[in-house]
Amino acid sequence: MARLDRLLANLGYGSRREVTDLVARKQVMLDGVVVKDSGAKVAIAADLPTRLTVSGQPLDPPAPLTLLMHKPMDVVCSHREPGRSVYELLPHRWRARIPALSSIGRLDKDTTGLLLITDDGPFLHRVISPKSHVAKRYVATLDRPLRGDEAEVFGAGTLMLDGETDPLASALLEPCGPAEAALTITEGRYHQVRRMFAAVGNHVVSLHRDRIGGLALPADLEPGAWRILTPQEQAAIFA
Repeated sequence: MARLDRLLANLGYGSRREVTDLVARKQVMLDGVVVKDSGAKVAIAADLPTRLTVSGQPLDPPAPLTLLMHKPMDVVCSHREPGRSVYELLPHRWRARIPALSSIGRLDKDTTGLLLITDDGPFLHRVISPKSHVAKRYVATLDRPLRGDEAEVFGAGTLMLDGETDPLASALLEPCGPAEAALTITEGRYHQVRRMFAAVGNHVVSLHRDRIGGLALPADLEPGAWRILTPQEQAAIFA
């Protein structure tokens, strides 16, 4: 159970005083009945967004919430980094949600593809934890043709990146064309895929992530679009 004013404030509908005003203006309804008390207790259940409306619209999904986004080019994943962010692609009030939404790992400004955004701390840490061994697959378009030995070099588990002292874990490279390859990694070092190809004398022209664990980016999800991740899709990440 949660107080209605606190719930709506945490979902970004305004301060608790502003929520109280919404209730006073008869803008909040539960099961078709106008709510008169902003301090009323409501049960947080899966069907609440279908039962509670604010200004005639279904309630936003309460926490925990995880989103699947097709990150487009030229947007950043950080709240602090300059430039347009992935959070600007979501409803404006969601930027005021408590707990805050955060991306699970990041994609560079010029990298596209599958991005997960969540307010579920334990789920976030489970995905990024090295103990989970969640693999991520990237499709890289290269400046020059593959030379032929990249799969062996990346798979050996001995490749050292410039400026680092620990070798990379074994990674799987699958050629997709003369100058295109899918690379599956289990780590998340800074600009890792780009630096790996640089280490073998090539340059990544474009980079797209199409899979996290057993979860693939849906083919019908356009760049910039997003939807709520289902429990089955969450489980597929760790399958």
